[in-house]
Amino acid sequence: MNLAHTVLAVNDDLPIRTDGPVHSGKVRSVYWLTAEDSARLIAQRGYDVAPDAPLAIMVISDRISAFDCIWHAEGGLNGVPGKGAALNAISNHWFRLFREQGLADSHILEIPHPFVWIVQKARPVMIEAIARQYITGSMWRSYAKGEREFCGIQIADGLEKDQKLPELLITPSSKGILEGIPGVPAVDDVNITRTDIENNFAAFNFRNLEDITRYETLLKEGFDVISRELEKLDQIFVDTKFEFGYVTDKTGQEKLIYMDEVGTPDSSRIWDGAAHRDGRVVENSKEGFRQVLLSHFPEPDILLNKSRMDERLALARDNALTTDMLMQVSETYVGIAEKIIGEKLILSDNPKAEIIDILDREFGLIS
Repeated sequence: MNLAHTVLAVNDDLPIRTDGPVHSGKVRSVYWLTAEDSARLIAQRGYDVAPDAPLAIMVISDRISAFDCIWHAEGGLNGVPGKGAALNAISNHWFRLFREQGLADSHILEIPHPFVWIVQKARPVMIEAIARQYITGSMWRSYAKGEREFCGIQIADGLEKDQKLPELLITPSSKGILEGIPGVPAVDDVNITRTDIENNFAAFNFRNLEDITRYETLLKEGFDVISRELEKLDQIFVDTKFEFGYVTDKTGQEKLIYMDEVGTPDSSRIWDGAAHRDGRVVENSKEGFRQVLLSHFPEPDILLNKSRMDERLALARDNALTTDMLMQVSETYVGIAEKIIGEKLILSDNPKAEIIDILDREFGLIS
């Protein structure tokens, strides 16, 4: 079979009945349902949400994003086989554990297909909540240049690359471009301090000051749950990004929840434990693909330097990678997913047809 046919690269063209345009992100597309369909599903399926809550169908793709660009390979391969199913399966697994262990809910109400979530609309907290257990990646690059303060936290001298930090470090950054916050540049993904958040909690979409502590607690607890589980699989949870938001349940109670995805190879670094004890870093996450890209192109500064974004986008658009490069990513993602969920990942030959069939037959959402 042609590999290109097995990937779901375009996920914003499904005939789902919507209320407004489809929002297509780097990896997921969001279809906001009509008020009538939302209310009908809430009543029929018994979701624990306000009766008038807006619902959406979230469809994942197999696209691969790195350095803020979408990459493709020769032979029309516009995604990574198995990647979407792997990301959803891993997130579903962690969200379930969080719920079972009494941490917090997520925005997911139902999972009708391995590529699909039915979600409720959340009011996002405008923070990329990042937790780090090891010094590596961009933090190491800055540290190696002499930086010792990260998000208002002083780091000791004498650390070595890929070393475990004395304690779990929370290094938040802004989500999206936030205007008019004193001391916070209006650019996406800029590092912020806890003081920045406290002084401007409403601008970051927090309801109150106490919820800043609540998000930090949920970040640490979620990190610890995943870290412990990965340890059983001889994998190291190095660092991760969580996102949070607010939703209202059917009693009218507002609550802080996990949203987006958690503990996946896209949003986290995961290292192989055996290799690490051997003094080597073997990535079971997207970081491996990033490193391959940095060594593949003669001028890696294009990928690392945010001021060269136009050149970077052109690089991704005009250069088909080798099929092997994307198949290595496939092996990594499917491999770590199967380790985490403890079973074989079932990959579909035609996910789009399956999604349309299920959403039509069981949910009555196809136009």
